[in-house]
Amino acid sequence: MQWEVVIGLETHVQLQTKSKIFSGASTAFGAAPNTQADAVSIALPGVLPVLNREAVRCAVKFGLAVNAEISRRSVFARKNYFYPDLPKGYQISQYEHPIIRKGSLTIQVGDTEKTIRITRAHLEEDAGKSLHEDFHGMSGIDLNRAGTPLLEIVTEPDMRSATEAVAYAKRLHELVMWIGICDGNMQEGSFRCDANVSVRPKGSDELGTRREIKNLNSFRFLQQAIEYEMRWQIETLEEGGTIEQATVLFDPDTGETRAMRSKEEANDYRYFPDPDLLPLELTYDWIEEIKASMPELPQAMEERLVREYGLPPYDAATLTSSRALADYFMATVGAFGGEPKLVSNWVMGSVAAKLNEEGKDITESPVKPDQLARLLKRITDSTISGKIAKEVFAAMWTGEGEADEIIEKRGLRQVSDAGAIEAMVDQVLATNAAMVAEYKSGKEKAFNALVGQCMKASKGKANPAQVNEILRRKLS
Repeated sequence: MQWEVVIGLETHVQLQTKSKIFSGASTAFGAAPNTQADAVSIALPGVLPVLNREAVRCAVKFGLAVNAEISRRSVFARKNYFYPDLPKGYQISQYEHPIIRKGSLTIQVGDTEKTIRITRAHLEEDAGKSLHEDFHGMSGIDLNRAGTPLLEIVTEPDMRSATEAVAYAKRLHELVMWIGICDGNMQEGSFRCDANVSVRPKGSDELGTRREIKNLNSFRFLQQAIEYEMRWQIETLEEGGTIEQATVLFDPDTGETRAMRSKEEANDYRYFPDPDLLPLELTYDWIEEIKASMPELPQAMEERLVREYGLPPYDAATLTSSRALADYFMATVGAFGGEPKLVSNWVMGSVAAKLNEEGKDITESPVKPDQLARLLKRITDSTISGKIAKEVFAAMWTGEGEADEIIEKRGLRQVSDAGAIEAMVDQVLATNAAMVAEYKSGKEKAFNALVGQCMKASKGKANPAQVNEILRRKLS
């Protein structure tokens, strides 16, 4: 029997606010345990939650970015369950009336484009964290994270492979960072996915029993966990077993999932509207104000780079893979004043190679956009060749100075004097008679070799176009 996997993702996005969703306590990462757990976070008697306006703004920005319905009225609810890192015994979330409904996100898998439907996105508070190491048979509780604002983004079960799920997660990760609502740091838990996985006979319209893989905080783990879970479910069914709905954890060391508990249904959580929070009501004018402040979205910019800048689709997709990279490219084009493809080649080539080599982000590049633009101008005005420009760029990267300063200091200015180049070509032809004979017998590669000898004789400073023109003329 052939099987089909069905996947839906629930992604918890930590919103980039300075304070918690219902109190003024800090959300900064890395503080000593429980130093950012205020009276609201630890649920002292008599405290009341006060909604963080910036968290709501972040949710609206996301809704606008995925063309979703933004609820003018949404309601906070209490999700009741008992766990050591949940001081109140319930989590404030949204249930029947979320702030965002019915959006979508388009992904690219190979040559195939696919739209993933987003069912809802709702605001909620994060729980604390249980610490199991170094407590000698006990667990510690850190409530610093309790109350941190989250946006939980839930898809329809539209994905049919681990590859599609990873493509969606990456696209979502890129988007929430692009619009500035999340720092995207997966190691710190700012972006983590739960994957609902089921299998069914190929061609069937009925959904199989799903198991939810919790807290996947890397794209590699997401891929591995889904692939293992898919194999496990198929093998279980083919051996005559049944799949029971459950919450499972992925163990990166073994590459396997293991059951944690039976999966709860919504009624197990006894949701009811939070009596301490009024319904959240948004005005049309405020939503329009947020809409006006939104940056150009990555897909729109990608299409514009192809349409208006003449870039190949691959370049456009790469340059819009992060907002910082896109900003760097656009700033360089603006300072350079033309030739977007040349800028693209350098940003995706020499700049990216150096960043990868040193493990740096584009925001940490020692060569700023205006500096790169000035270097590229020296290529287009024939001051230096493209090859020499790479030497200048390497010197700029290590802090030797601006392009013009390095060119003069190292004597790298390109030789464009026709008489000097002609004399150089004559010398190369005189000392490479065998190559000349090969070219005249029809071997085009010999011409390239002669060009190489000319460039070597000039130490790379001769104008390559002039070398080619003079050499062809003399060999004709």
